Amino acid sequence: MPSRDPFTLTPISPTAPFPISWLWVLALLTAVGPLSVDMYLPDFPAMTAEFGAAPSATQVTLMTFMVGMATGQLVGPLSDRWGRRPLLLMGTVLCTAAGAACALAPSVGLLAVFRFLQGFGGAAGVVLSRAMVSDRAEGAAAARIFSLMMIINGAAPIVAPLIGGGLSGLIGWRGVFWILTALAVVMVLGATFVLSETHPASGHSKASRANTLREGENVLGNRHYVGYTLAFAFGFSVMFAFISASPFVLQTILGLSTVGNGIAVAANAFGLLAMNAVNARIVGRFGQRRLLTTGTALMAVFSSLVLVDAVAGPTIWVMLPLLWCTVTSLGLVVANATSLALDQVRRVAGTGSAVLGLLQYSLAAIVSPLVGLAGSATAVPMAITMTACALVAVGAVQLARSP
Repeated sequence: MPSRDPFTLTPISPTAPFPISWLWVLALLTAVGPLSVDMYLPDFPAMTAEFGAAPSATQVTLMTFMVGMATGQLVGPLSDRWGRRPLLLMGTVLCTAAGAACALAPSVGLLAVFRFLQGFGGAAGVVLSRAMVSDRAEGAAAARIFSLMMIINGAAPIVAPLIGGGLSGLIGWRGVFWILTALAVVMVLGATFVLSETHPASGHSKASRANTLREGENVLGNRHYVGYTLAFAFGFSVMFAFISASPFVLQTILGLSTVGNGIAVAANAFGLLAMNAVNARIVGRFGQRRLLTTGTALMAVFSSLVLVDAVAGPTIWVMLPLLWCTVTSLGLVVANATSLALDQVRRVAGTGSAVLGLLQYSLAAIVSPLVGLAGSATAVPMAITMTACALVAVGAVQLARSP
């Protein structure tokens, strides 16, 4: 009996049952990134004071986590040879152990090391969740599942800072890491008792490392896959450019208070979640390609208008709606681009998911410093970065659609 889509109560896939319990577990596995970043950010001053370290040293713990998340994507190709579940279990166990080590870290240097391991282990959940969806669903069904996963784990960037900020005064930053460790334990239990292997044993490659590299070359040689992957990664970078610049753009330039900044960011996040819900409902009717093309076009239009307003001298009641529209349009991009990309490489979906994730986190690391090149007195670098990324995403979709 096929599982039911909680939005339409229709089978997700008639050929690949996808239980709702899987949806929740996979969503938690992919939420490890925002949870592990946003929950401890409010405790940076307390951590700096406790270790007697420079603020930049504390910032390194964030960088090493992101590096771990990026390099951990490389478990994807290995899962095409050895299966998804064993590597997923090893990754979640490592993430759990590293989370406990972070809570007990005696120095900021060791904390940075443990954060790398936490990110590396947590990356298995991100990359293998996408591969497992691709193993069991395709086309509009897969796009709907990715949208529903984003609705669930998309709440993480909204809730995590509130939890971290509310609890930091009560349990301290070490307590926050114990909470993250407890969540990692739930991930281990879910991977153990809910998920099963999705990569058929007959599809496991017994070939050499050279053959694995050859498969990677084949993936990168698929123009359609590359186009959809670029659309995903550059579309995500549009949002990340806004996130990276939002503290000084919204507060320093537009004059919002700290509370106002939080409300504005939350409004953008809710808009993104709402558009993902819309995408989940209509993708079967309109198709992934049409919605992806629409989403990237909207991003390009709205980000270009953000650039015009930034150059003219940003006006709060113009800039805020334009930013909201830009971020919200991403809800038509991520799920559809992911599904279309992995549909191109279903036999080696682990490798395809790894390349997608590696490009996503690498571009995010590049975009972050670009938005602040001209200091905190202008929104132009943010707007240029957003517009450039959106235009590349539009071009990437056209590359993927060309015969």
